[in-house]
Formats: sequence, structure tokens, C-alpha cells
Amino acid sequence: MSKKRATPGSQTSLREANRARIIDAVKHHGGLTQIELAGVTGLSPATVSNIVKELVTAGVLATTMSTRSGRRAHQVTLARALGLVVGVHFSERHMRVALSDVAHTVVAEHHMPLAKDHRADNELNRAAQLITDMLESVDATHDEILAVGLAMPAPMDAATGIISRTGIMRGWDGVPVAESLGIRLNSPVYVDNNANLGALAEFRSGALRGKPNSLYVSIDDGIGAGLILNGAVFRGHHGAAGEFGHMVLDEDGALCRCGNRGCLETLAGGQAIVESVRTGRRGLKLHDVVVRAIAGDSACIRAIADAGRHLGIAAGNLSNVFDPERIAVGGELSQAGELLLGPMRHAMERSVIVGSGQAADLVQSQLGPRSELLGSIAFAIDQLSIGSGTTLSADTSDSDDS
Repeated sequence: MSKKRATPGSQTSLREANRARIIDAVKHHGGLTQIELAGVTGLSPATVSNIVKELVTAGVLATTMSTRSGRRAHQVTLARALGLVVGVHFSERHMRVALSDVAHTVVAEHHMPLAKDHRADNELNRAAQLITDMLESVDATHDEILAVGLAMPAPMDAATGIISRTGIMRGWDGVPVAESLGIRLNSPVYVDNNANLGALAEFRSGALRGKPNSLYVSIDDGIGAGLILNGAVFRGHHGAAGEFGHMVLDEDGALCRCGNRGCLETLAGGQAIVESVRTGRRGLKLHDVVVRAIAGDSACIRAIADAGRHLGIAAGNLSNVFDPERIAVGGELSQAGELLLGPMRHAMERSVIVGSGQAADLVQSQLGPRSELLGSIAFAIDQLSIGSGTTLSADTSDSDDS
């Protein structure tokens, strides 16, 4: 049965546009009261109330009673019965997977370590099997997966879904990772750089909330940055913006895995930190260095402080280009707290051109090691095309996240 197209400018088209604004706001924020929806969308409370009632009846939205500032309010979310999305985050040494409903409620989550030189075929198979097991644990099937968001610790070519620089992740070069995982799951998969998705999560519900010009810096074995400019993730012309770890600080320095010399990663990445304190300590990992530093190990404290100073200089250079209001630091190294942030903040404030009093606020991420995973879920939900009925589908058109 064909649907009559609304005439542009008509009351019907205006109402459809208002419905879309409300649905998009709920998708992006995960849940809002009706008063908050009115503020976010610019619509009147009465209009919001009427449209929410329509969409609840249609099975698109759901409402529950909540208390805000001592007053009862209707909390609006996407209807949980609409389906599931999957978030997958690969890092150099870990894989995290989560199932979520379209209201951003995580219903199952799993984390596992990976071998240092893991390969795409093995880990994509493992991810697909893990997702299958998790679906069974919540009594769901693959047919209920609406979309999958995939976070990768490498610059991704937006057109091909392939890592855009060889050598960054050996064993993954030339692999169209979204397509490959999509075939295994028979579901649409959308891939992005992990720092971009960490920035998305922190902007939506973490340390960068309300900061439309801000940065998220992820520091694990590798280093990356996600840029929020004018309230949207900035990916650059080819999708490779934010390769913070490959900013060259010493052109005669150590050889980096990217092929250049003296990149920030060679000075402040996880491997560089571990190497600086490894003497006589076999099997040491970045997590161990952080734990020992917090416990008072002077060598580990000094290694993290040295890394913080290098990171601060690089963050100052980036601040001079983008002038962010806030920088949130995530990844495994961020768990060192002020042992890292203190030296990083001091070096950054000395490097910015605007003066220390106007430097970006440097804080620890609020979502911790789950930032990229939660960002991959939000990214997947953003791809869904949600209308006034109950059917959801993945939007296959080119889109830039906002």
C-alpha cells in the first residue's frame, strides 16, 4: 500500500518533521523527560506531549515515571521491543562486546583479552561466536539485531571500511572489517575509529557533555583522539582525522609502527611506557605499570609523568589548532588519574598560545574503559531509520554523526 507523500510546508509534513526531531533527540540522548525534549527540540511542551502519545501508541517510544528535582516526570525512551543493537570494541589487547536495546540499555556485556598480534579472521570469528552466545543468554536471535557498531584502534578509510595505513594493526591490513563481520552475523555493521566513538559517548553522556567543541584522547598501547567540533564528530576528508598518536615530536626519534620516526606513541604509548620500566620485570603490561604507580612505585610514577609531559605538549599543539573547551582523557593509562593528568595539564598549559588561564579544561573520562564500547552502541543506533511505525531498519545512506 503506497503512502501519500506530504506536501512540503503542509501541516502533515510539519508534524512528520516534528516527530523526526523528537525521535532523533531520544536516539541521541538515550532518554529524556518531556520537558527536556521540549528544550532540546525547541517544540512546545504541548506539541511534545501530543507527539509522544502518538509514538507510544505506535510502539516507537515508551514512557516511564521518574523523579527529577523532587518532581515526577515522564521519562521518554525508544521502545525496548523494537530490537537490539550490538557494540564491539577492538583494542590492541582487548575485545569488548555488548548487546543493547535501542533505548541504550545494555542487556549483556563481555570483555576478553587478546593476544598481542591478533589477526582479523580469528578475532572476527570470535566476536561473531561471542555475540551468538550473548544473544542466547538473553533469549534473543540474530534476527533481532538491527545494527552493529564496530570501534577499531586505527584510522579507517570511510569509503572502504579498510584500515587506511598498513602496519598500524598487523593481521588486519586490507580487511574490510565491517563487511566481514556483517557476513558472519548477517547484520549491517558500521565501523569507525575507536577514539571517534569514545568522543561520541563522552559527548553524549560523559565528561564532554554540553561541550560542543572538545576533544577525547584515548591512551592505551596506542594513542588516538576524537574531535567534537560544533557538536559533531569530525572525521576529516578521508575519515582519518584525530591520529593524535602519530603527531611527530622528534623527527630523529624511534621508529614508529606507522613507519615514521618520533611519533607521540614512541614516547608516550603503552609499549614505550612499559619498556622504560621493564628492566628486571618480566611480563609487565601497561595495566601493571598503572597499578604499581598508584601503589607508590617511583619508577612507574616517573614513567607515567614523563608520558604525561609528552602528551601535554602534543595536547597543547592540538589546542592551538582547534581551541577546545575541554579535553577528556580515557584509555587504560587514564586510570592513573592525577599521576598522569597533573604533568599533562602542566605541560599543556605551558604550550597553549592563549595562556594557562584560558587553556582547555583537562579531565579524566567519566565512562572509563567502556567509552568506546558505549560509543559503538550509540553509533549503531544513530544509523537506524526510525519512522512513526514499529519497523526499524538500518540506514544505508552516507551519514555523518552529530
